[in-house]
Amino acid sequence: MTVGIVGLGLIGGSFAKAYSDNHEHKVLAYNRSKNVIEDAYKANAIDDELDENTINECDLILLCLYPNLCIDYLNKMAPYINKKTMVIDCCGTKTTLCEQCFNIAKEYGFTFVGGHPMAGRHFSGFEYSTKTMYNGASMILVPEDLNDTETIERAKSLLSPIKFGMFAVCDPDKHDAMIAFTSQMAHVVSNAFVKSPTAKEHVGFSAGSYKDLTRVAWLNETMWTELFLENKTHLLKEIDYFMDAMSQYRDAIASEDADRLKQLLYEGKKCKEEIDGIK
Repeated sequence: MTVGIVGLGLIGGSFAKAYSDNHEHKVLAYNRSKNVIEDAYKANAIDDELDENTINECDLILLCLYPNLCIDYLNKMAPYINKKTMVIDCCGTKTTLCEQCFNIAKEYGFTFVGGHPMAGRHFSGFEYSTKTMYNGASMILVPEDLNDTETIERAKSLLSPIKFGMFAVCDPDKHDAMIAFTSQMAHVVSNAFVKSPTAKEHVGFSAGSYKDLTRVAWLNETMWTELFLENKTHLLKEIDYFMDAMSQYRDAIASEDADRLKQLLYEGKKCKEEIDGIK
């Protein structure tokens, strides 16, 4: 197949390297920085550039930019996209993006499906992308119609060379509600946690717990600001749940209520057991 990739950062670069690893596939790419395009050529990750003259060759186009930039790109390039092409975005929020991109796709006659690969690395940029980053990972698909099995199966087929471990299918609101909890809250809590003055003195006193909790405190503040504000309703709900729970722990500790504290800790442990299927 011919795959067009828009944005050669960590996400797009990893897609490019995975598809180009199979020489049956042709990879076309667009990136604002020409230096990155040159790096992609040197890495044999792309075959040609993606532009108005080549985009109609694509069987699949992957949008790997920030949400608003994906919308802008699709608006600009929609007149040149082949009606047989499927376009899938790879952004962290879906409600606003899908609403606009579904409409653009309808107007120009191609197919758009929301997408979100659940994989990443500590650092961003093409230089950190790998052909195996998505191996075994989950890929979330957000079609316009959840009962459109033909489109869903086509998306899975087009993505099959990437070797995802599973596909989850949902609507945009369900996606954003779940991501607020599983991803965005983890970044908020981690980023806030390291602001303690004590953090500057942690060396020699920290082990796995500190490392696990603070891994995602180091983030791309521009991207995450856009994602947090795009998903404000769901994220604020999760922050409120968390703050309520924290206030209960604080009150129990402040009042030296051992029974209440023990109960709170037990409830948290049981929640983890139920979520992860631990018996």
